[in-house]
Amino acid sequence: MAHSLASASDSLAGTAMIVMWGSGFASGVVDNIPFTATMIPVIEGLAESRGYDAATTEPLWWSLSLGACLGGNFSLIGASANLVVAGLAAREGMTTFTFLRFLLWGFPLTLVALAISSAYILLFQLG
Repeated sequence: MAHSLASASDSLAGTAMIVMWGSGFASGVVDNIPFTATMIPVIEGLAESRGYDAATTEPLWWSLSLGACLGGNFSLIGASANLVVAGLAAREGMTTFTFLRFLLWGFPLTLVALAISSAYILLFQLG
């Protein structure tokens, strides 16, 4: 997977955006904690294959962190906290969070959050 990611973009900025947006969408489908744990060796392998030092790899770690964290807001199953709150709200009789209802709110908010995070990575981590 690291080699595929390395071949997807030659630039550090492009790779950081692929990591962030890919992590964002993947974390909406798979719980973000196991996804992040799975991606750690991928980022390490990518850094090793490109010969990056720790300072050069830092934007990739930020991209993974922001993408996986904010991508958890994408869907009801994206983060454990989403399911806990949905269960608590249902138990208290407040409202029911269906997958589609959560997605209708979570998807646009995740897109905005990832766009803002992209600007942060490009301006302050890579700029």
